[in-house]
Amino acid sequence: WDNFTYIMNLPNFLPVIRNTVIIAGAKIILNLLVPVTVALMLNEISSSKIKRPIQTIIYFPHFLSWIIFGGILIDLLSPGTGIINKLITALGGNAIYFLGDNRYFQGTVIVTDIWKNFGYGTIIYLAAITGIDTTLYEAAQIDGANRWQQTWHVTLPGIRPMMITLLILNIGTFLGVSFEKVYLLLNP
Repeated sequence: WDNFTYIMNLPNFLPVIRNTVIIAGAKIILNLLVPVTVALMLNEISSSKIKRPIQTIIYFPHFLSWIIFGGILIDLLSPGTGIINKLITALGGNAIYFLGDNRYFQGTVIVTDIWKNFGYGTIIYLAAITGIDTTLYEAAQIDGANRWQQTWHVTLPGIRPMMITLLILNIGTFLGVSFEKVYLLLNP
């Protein structure tokens, strides 16, 4: 009990808990919405010559360790030489120190986590979409449903069990705001 008392009496206990809850909550919500959205968009691409490379590109970051991915992020987000800041300055803005400014770091942690992991969910949702009975789409078309209505009334209900499963798995990692990711992004 003394350990809990000690931790709760630390001066930055509440900000740490708040940041953890915000980051974890945003990751849970966005790790559900982004892969579903991308899977729905990829499902609309009929050419496999375009679809397969896009799937590979978005799935690739999932296989990188946080050490490699962190190095890539540091290179991309560097205030002096990073591609993102070069683009910002080319458009007339000022360079942003994404990994060193408190105003941007929380969002950077969330966005980079989504970027690394959304490919996995996208592939799973694409597989779930292919398992939906095509006669449901035909029936919806006969009833006069447009593409958006078919997506809303056939596709989304068809992948709902997979959405719930992945949501439960994501909730299991609610307080696991990966120490190594934050450590790598804050350390040169």
